[in-house]
Amino acid sequence: MNAGDFPILSVMLAVPMIGALACLFARAEMARVIALTATLFTFLLGVWLWASFDLDGGQWQFTESVSLFGPIAWKLGIDGISLMLIMLSVFLMPICIGASWHAIKERVGLYMAAFLFMETLMIGVFSAQDLLLFYIFFEAGLIPMYLIIGIWGGKDRIYASYKFFLYTLLGSVVMLIAMLWMIMTAGTSDIPTLLNYDFPPHAQTYLWLAFFASFAVKMPMWPVHTWLPDAHVQAPTAGSVILAGVLLKMGGYGFLRFSIPMFPEASAQFIWLVFGLSMVAVVYTSLVALVQDDMKKLIAYSSVAHMAIVTVGLFTFNQQGIEGAIIVMLSHGLVSGALFLCVGVIYDRLHTREISRYGGLSINMPKYALLFMLFTMASVGLPGTSGFVGEFLALAGAYKVSTWATLIATTGIILGAGYMLYLYRRVAFGEQVNADAAAMADVDSRELWLLAPIAAAVLWMGVYPESFLAPIRKDVANIVARIERAAPAGDAKLKKQDKTTAKYRVKHEGGEHTNGKVSGPGEAKH
Repeated sequence: MNAGDFPILSVMLAVPMIGALACLFARAEMARVIALTATLFTFLLGVWLWASFDLDGGQWQFTESVSLFGPIAWKLGIDGISLMLIMLSVFLMPICIGASWHAIKERVGLYMAAFLFMETLMIGVFSAQDLLLFYIFFEAGLIPMYLIIGIWGGKDRIYASYKFFLYTLLGSVVMLIAMLWMIMTAGTSDIPTLLNYDFPPHAQTYLWLAFFASFAVKMPMWPVHTWLPDAHVQAPTAGSVILAGVLLKMGGYGFLRFSIPMFPEASAQFIWLVFGLSMVAVVYTSLVALVQDDMKKLIAYSSVAHMAIVTVGLFTFNQQGIEGAIIVMLSHGLVSGALFLCVGVIYDRLHTREISRYGGLSINMPKYALLFMLFTMASVGLPGTSGFVGEFLALAGAYKVSTWATLIATTGIILGAGYMLYLYRRVAFGEQVNADAAAMADVDSRELWLLAPIAAAVLWMGVYPESFLAPIRKDVANIVARIERAAPAGDAKLKKQDKTTAKYRVKHEGGEHTNGKVSGPGEAKH
């Protein structure tokens, strides 16, 4: 049976939702089993979805449409970009449940329900084809994460959860107003239709800024990134994994699905703003990461720097850059999630995230040190890992548009190597100053089962990236074709054109043989 024969997307939304309701009324041990079963079943549905996706088929596949109430319709469907982000979500979710197995001991049913509810909303964001339905899924994602940080977080969890909620909500209110105007102007809330609707250039400016207010916070871009380190530090391990792994990608998905194809002229108009903020973010947050004492804060700041490379790639207006940005999103989702899991492993043993409290873990935790090294190298962008492929493509695409932006973004890779290798050296090879750290046991079978699949995916993406590029290639080409009319020339291309023009003038002014005919000086000047 083919996945197109029945509403697989609705089923993928329903399974975790039903599991969430069951967890609310189940005891702790049963809630864990229900959550793990629901997430594994959803992952298997995702594998089936990927296997059934037709690379040569239409742009939108597995479409469903049912009118609900008023202007809102239950319209679902995916393209290759949505497919990859849904797969990232369903892949990480069982790992999050496994990471919480022994760590969460209070109100377990509510905790598992919050994660399952979040999985429903994440799949909904990436599969919604109605503008208002997308907005509902997009904003509702705040609720479970707010609860996860606020109830099961660290000592400053209330402050962090409020900051997270207010930052992300304020930007989205402006986006809702823009969406309502778009629906009234275009006469439809259907996203595929809106993707081909040409809004007036003057209106695009205001619409782009309204969407930017929401997506920039969600990414997060500098200077509206300050909620992220607080949220990561206070969130439980699984909360940090899903926040870094998937929720940050919603901003990039928003740029890719709405801002760039729907407002191409405005996107070209504000490319200087995106590149400027991204360049500052890469350098500033990398330098901040270098001086962190808290492991989670260091990885959180590194996330801001990596997301800056994503925004540079997305606004290159070319195939390489956009493909690279998507691969960086997927890679970062895996790698940052794994790094937060690695922090969680040693935090469960010593109950501290201070880097100075650890050292020499490669002696007593060799398996842990090996896995931690792999994810550190992937974060740095070592060839053969997922980090290299995306960053190389994104920066190659950026070079066609701005050599300066590429140069400064590339320094982020150098600085990234600095802070990540510095972290690894202190934790794995530093002096064993703490007897408790020296006595810690290596990863157990449960932790190995959590980290090994991510390690395999990171290597798979690094060695054979075509598996992940093939589903998105045609959809990226569609976006590039749509925005081609507004694409900036780029300083590299302009220099080449200037040189070509200069040669042309010299030849003509000298009366040389050019383009198959002899032209005199007067003719050339004319």
